[in-house]
Amino acid sequence: MRLLYVMDPMCGWCYGFQPELEALLAKYPNAQVDWIMGGLAPDSQTPMDEQLRQTIASYWHQIEAKSQVSFNHEFWTLNTPYRSTYPACRAVIAAETIQANSAQAMAKAIQAAYYQEAKNPSLETTLTACASGIGIDEAQFEKTLHSAQTQQRLQQQLDIARQLQVSGFPALFYIDEKHRAYPLALGFSQTAEMEQRLSQVLGVVN
Repeated sequence: MRLLYVMDPMCGWCYGFQPELEALLAKYPNAQVDWIMGGLAPDSQTPMDEQLRQTIASYWHQIEAKSQVSFNHEFWTLNTPYRSTYPACRAVIAAETIQANSAQAMAKAIQAAYYQEAKNPSLETTLTACASGIGIDEAQFEKTLHSAQTQQRLQQQLDIARQLQVSGFPALFYIDEKHRAYPLALGFSQTAEMEQRLSQVLGVVN
């Protein structure tokens, strides 16, 4: 079974969705999951304005109320936040390039640094530490992070997200043998909801 997961490591709803996704995947241990970086916000070195900071901080409380995760809200006082998620997306792609099947581990490492340890994932130092934490050589990671190949792969993944008409994250699809995509989650969904949709899809496909 092949699944395609469109996400962004700096998307709070993707962080809230992670336990639900893992519970689903535990029921299908042989599933192949393609992690696609959706890219919430392009590169920027402009600090986030106060209104946007307050908006995103309020989302964190909404996500805590609806999911199984918790946030370290001290992030907002300890950091200068940037609306820039492409570096984190490239970091997941770089990790996967160096170490096959490490996209999930890298995305989770970034989520942990950001949401639990109140570290800034728009900064390369944070991303390099995340890579090191999952066993990737720092020098190799930094070289791969800045490579033209990584930027090209990010662009390809952004294109896939557009082709699937993904307008928000997380988005999970079942891919059949004819490469047709069937949505299992468009936005935050609980495991039981995704299982029900998957059963319906498999009933149609098979």
